[in-house]
Amino acid sequence: MSHVSRNPVETLARFGYGARGVVYGLVGGLALLAAIGSGRQTGGSRSALQTLLSQPFGKVWLVLIAIGLFGFCAWRVLEALTDADRRGSDLKGLCVRAVRLIGGLIYAGLALSALNLALGRGSGGSEDQAARDWTAWLMSQPFGQWLVGLVGLAIAGGGLAFIVRAWRGNVTEHLSLPSDKRDWIVTLGRMGFAARGIVFVLIGGFLVLAALHASSTEAQGLGGALQSLQQQPYGWVLLALTALGLFAFGLFGLVQARYRHIDAPDLDDAKAAIARAGR
Repeated sequence: MSHVSRNPVETLARFGYGARGVVYGLVGGLALLAAIGSGRQTGGSRSALQTLLSQPFGKVWLVLIAIGLFGFCAWRVLEALTDADRRGSDLKGLCVRAVRLIGGLIYAGLALSALNLALGRGSGGSEDQAARDWTAWLMSQPFGQWLVGLVGLAIAGGGLAFIVRAWRGNVTEHLSLPSDKRDWIVTLGRMGFAARGIVFVLIGGFLVLAALHASSTEAQGLGGALQSLQQQPYGWVLLALTALGLFAFGLFGLVQARYRHIDAPDLDDAKAAIARAGR
């Protein structure tokens, strides 16, 4: 990977994919322990990061993850603004780019949580509480219930798209893989996208219910979605399978950090894109 250092934006992107993979791996691993009764109650990304504090060099790991997630945020924003993945400017392409932009901002929030934990300032609350606070704010706006419902449908729709991609899509898109590694990487990708799809559908469903009942307390984040699986009949099996998928997506993130094709803009082009967006 000697070519990585030639472009700082590409370096940030690869570091970001790796950091995202570590977070998903932690979430999946802890959820699996909860499913088999060997760990505490399952939680979301912030809870997973908090477990690092008690580990050797935990604060160092949190700082590294925070830097990586900030890098991933920067890449997602630039990817959306410069159309680095050649999604185009038609309706579908603009929607994909908008989702990437929003996702980048979400990971910036997670990066801040990791940094606050490392500095001893707390994590800013659970993801479930953050989801409820955000939902309450949106509901207080004009047509708030409709907006919450639309967001929920969009998230659930994204989850269904992940499931379809896991079933028959190209999960190795943008990856330049050695032929001898392709089969097991495809398996990781399919497991990972399926698990992400399940939790996205659940999170979106909770938002739709919150909109229908005009109750922000029904909104849930990743941790709440996983706990809802655990509460179903044979819930430990459902949680264990989803946890394995999330752990697989974490490993897939490390693969992306190594093998993803990243057509990153240089710093001048990146600055120009940000300037145009700010006008």
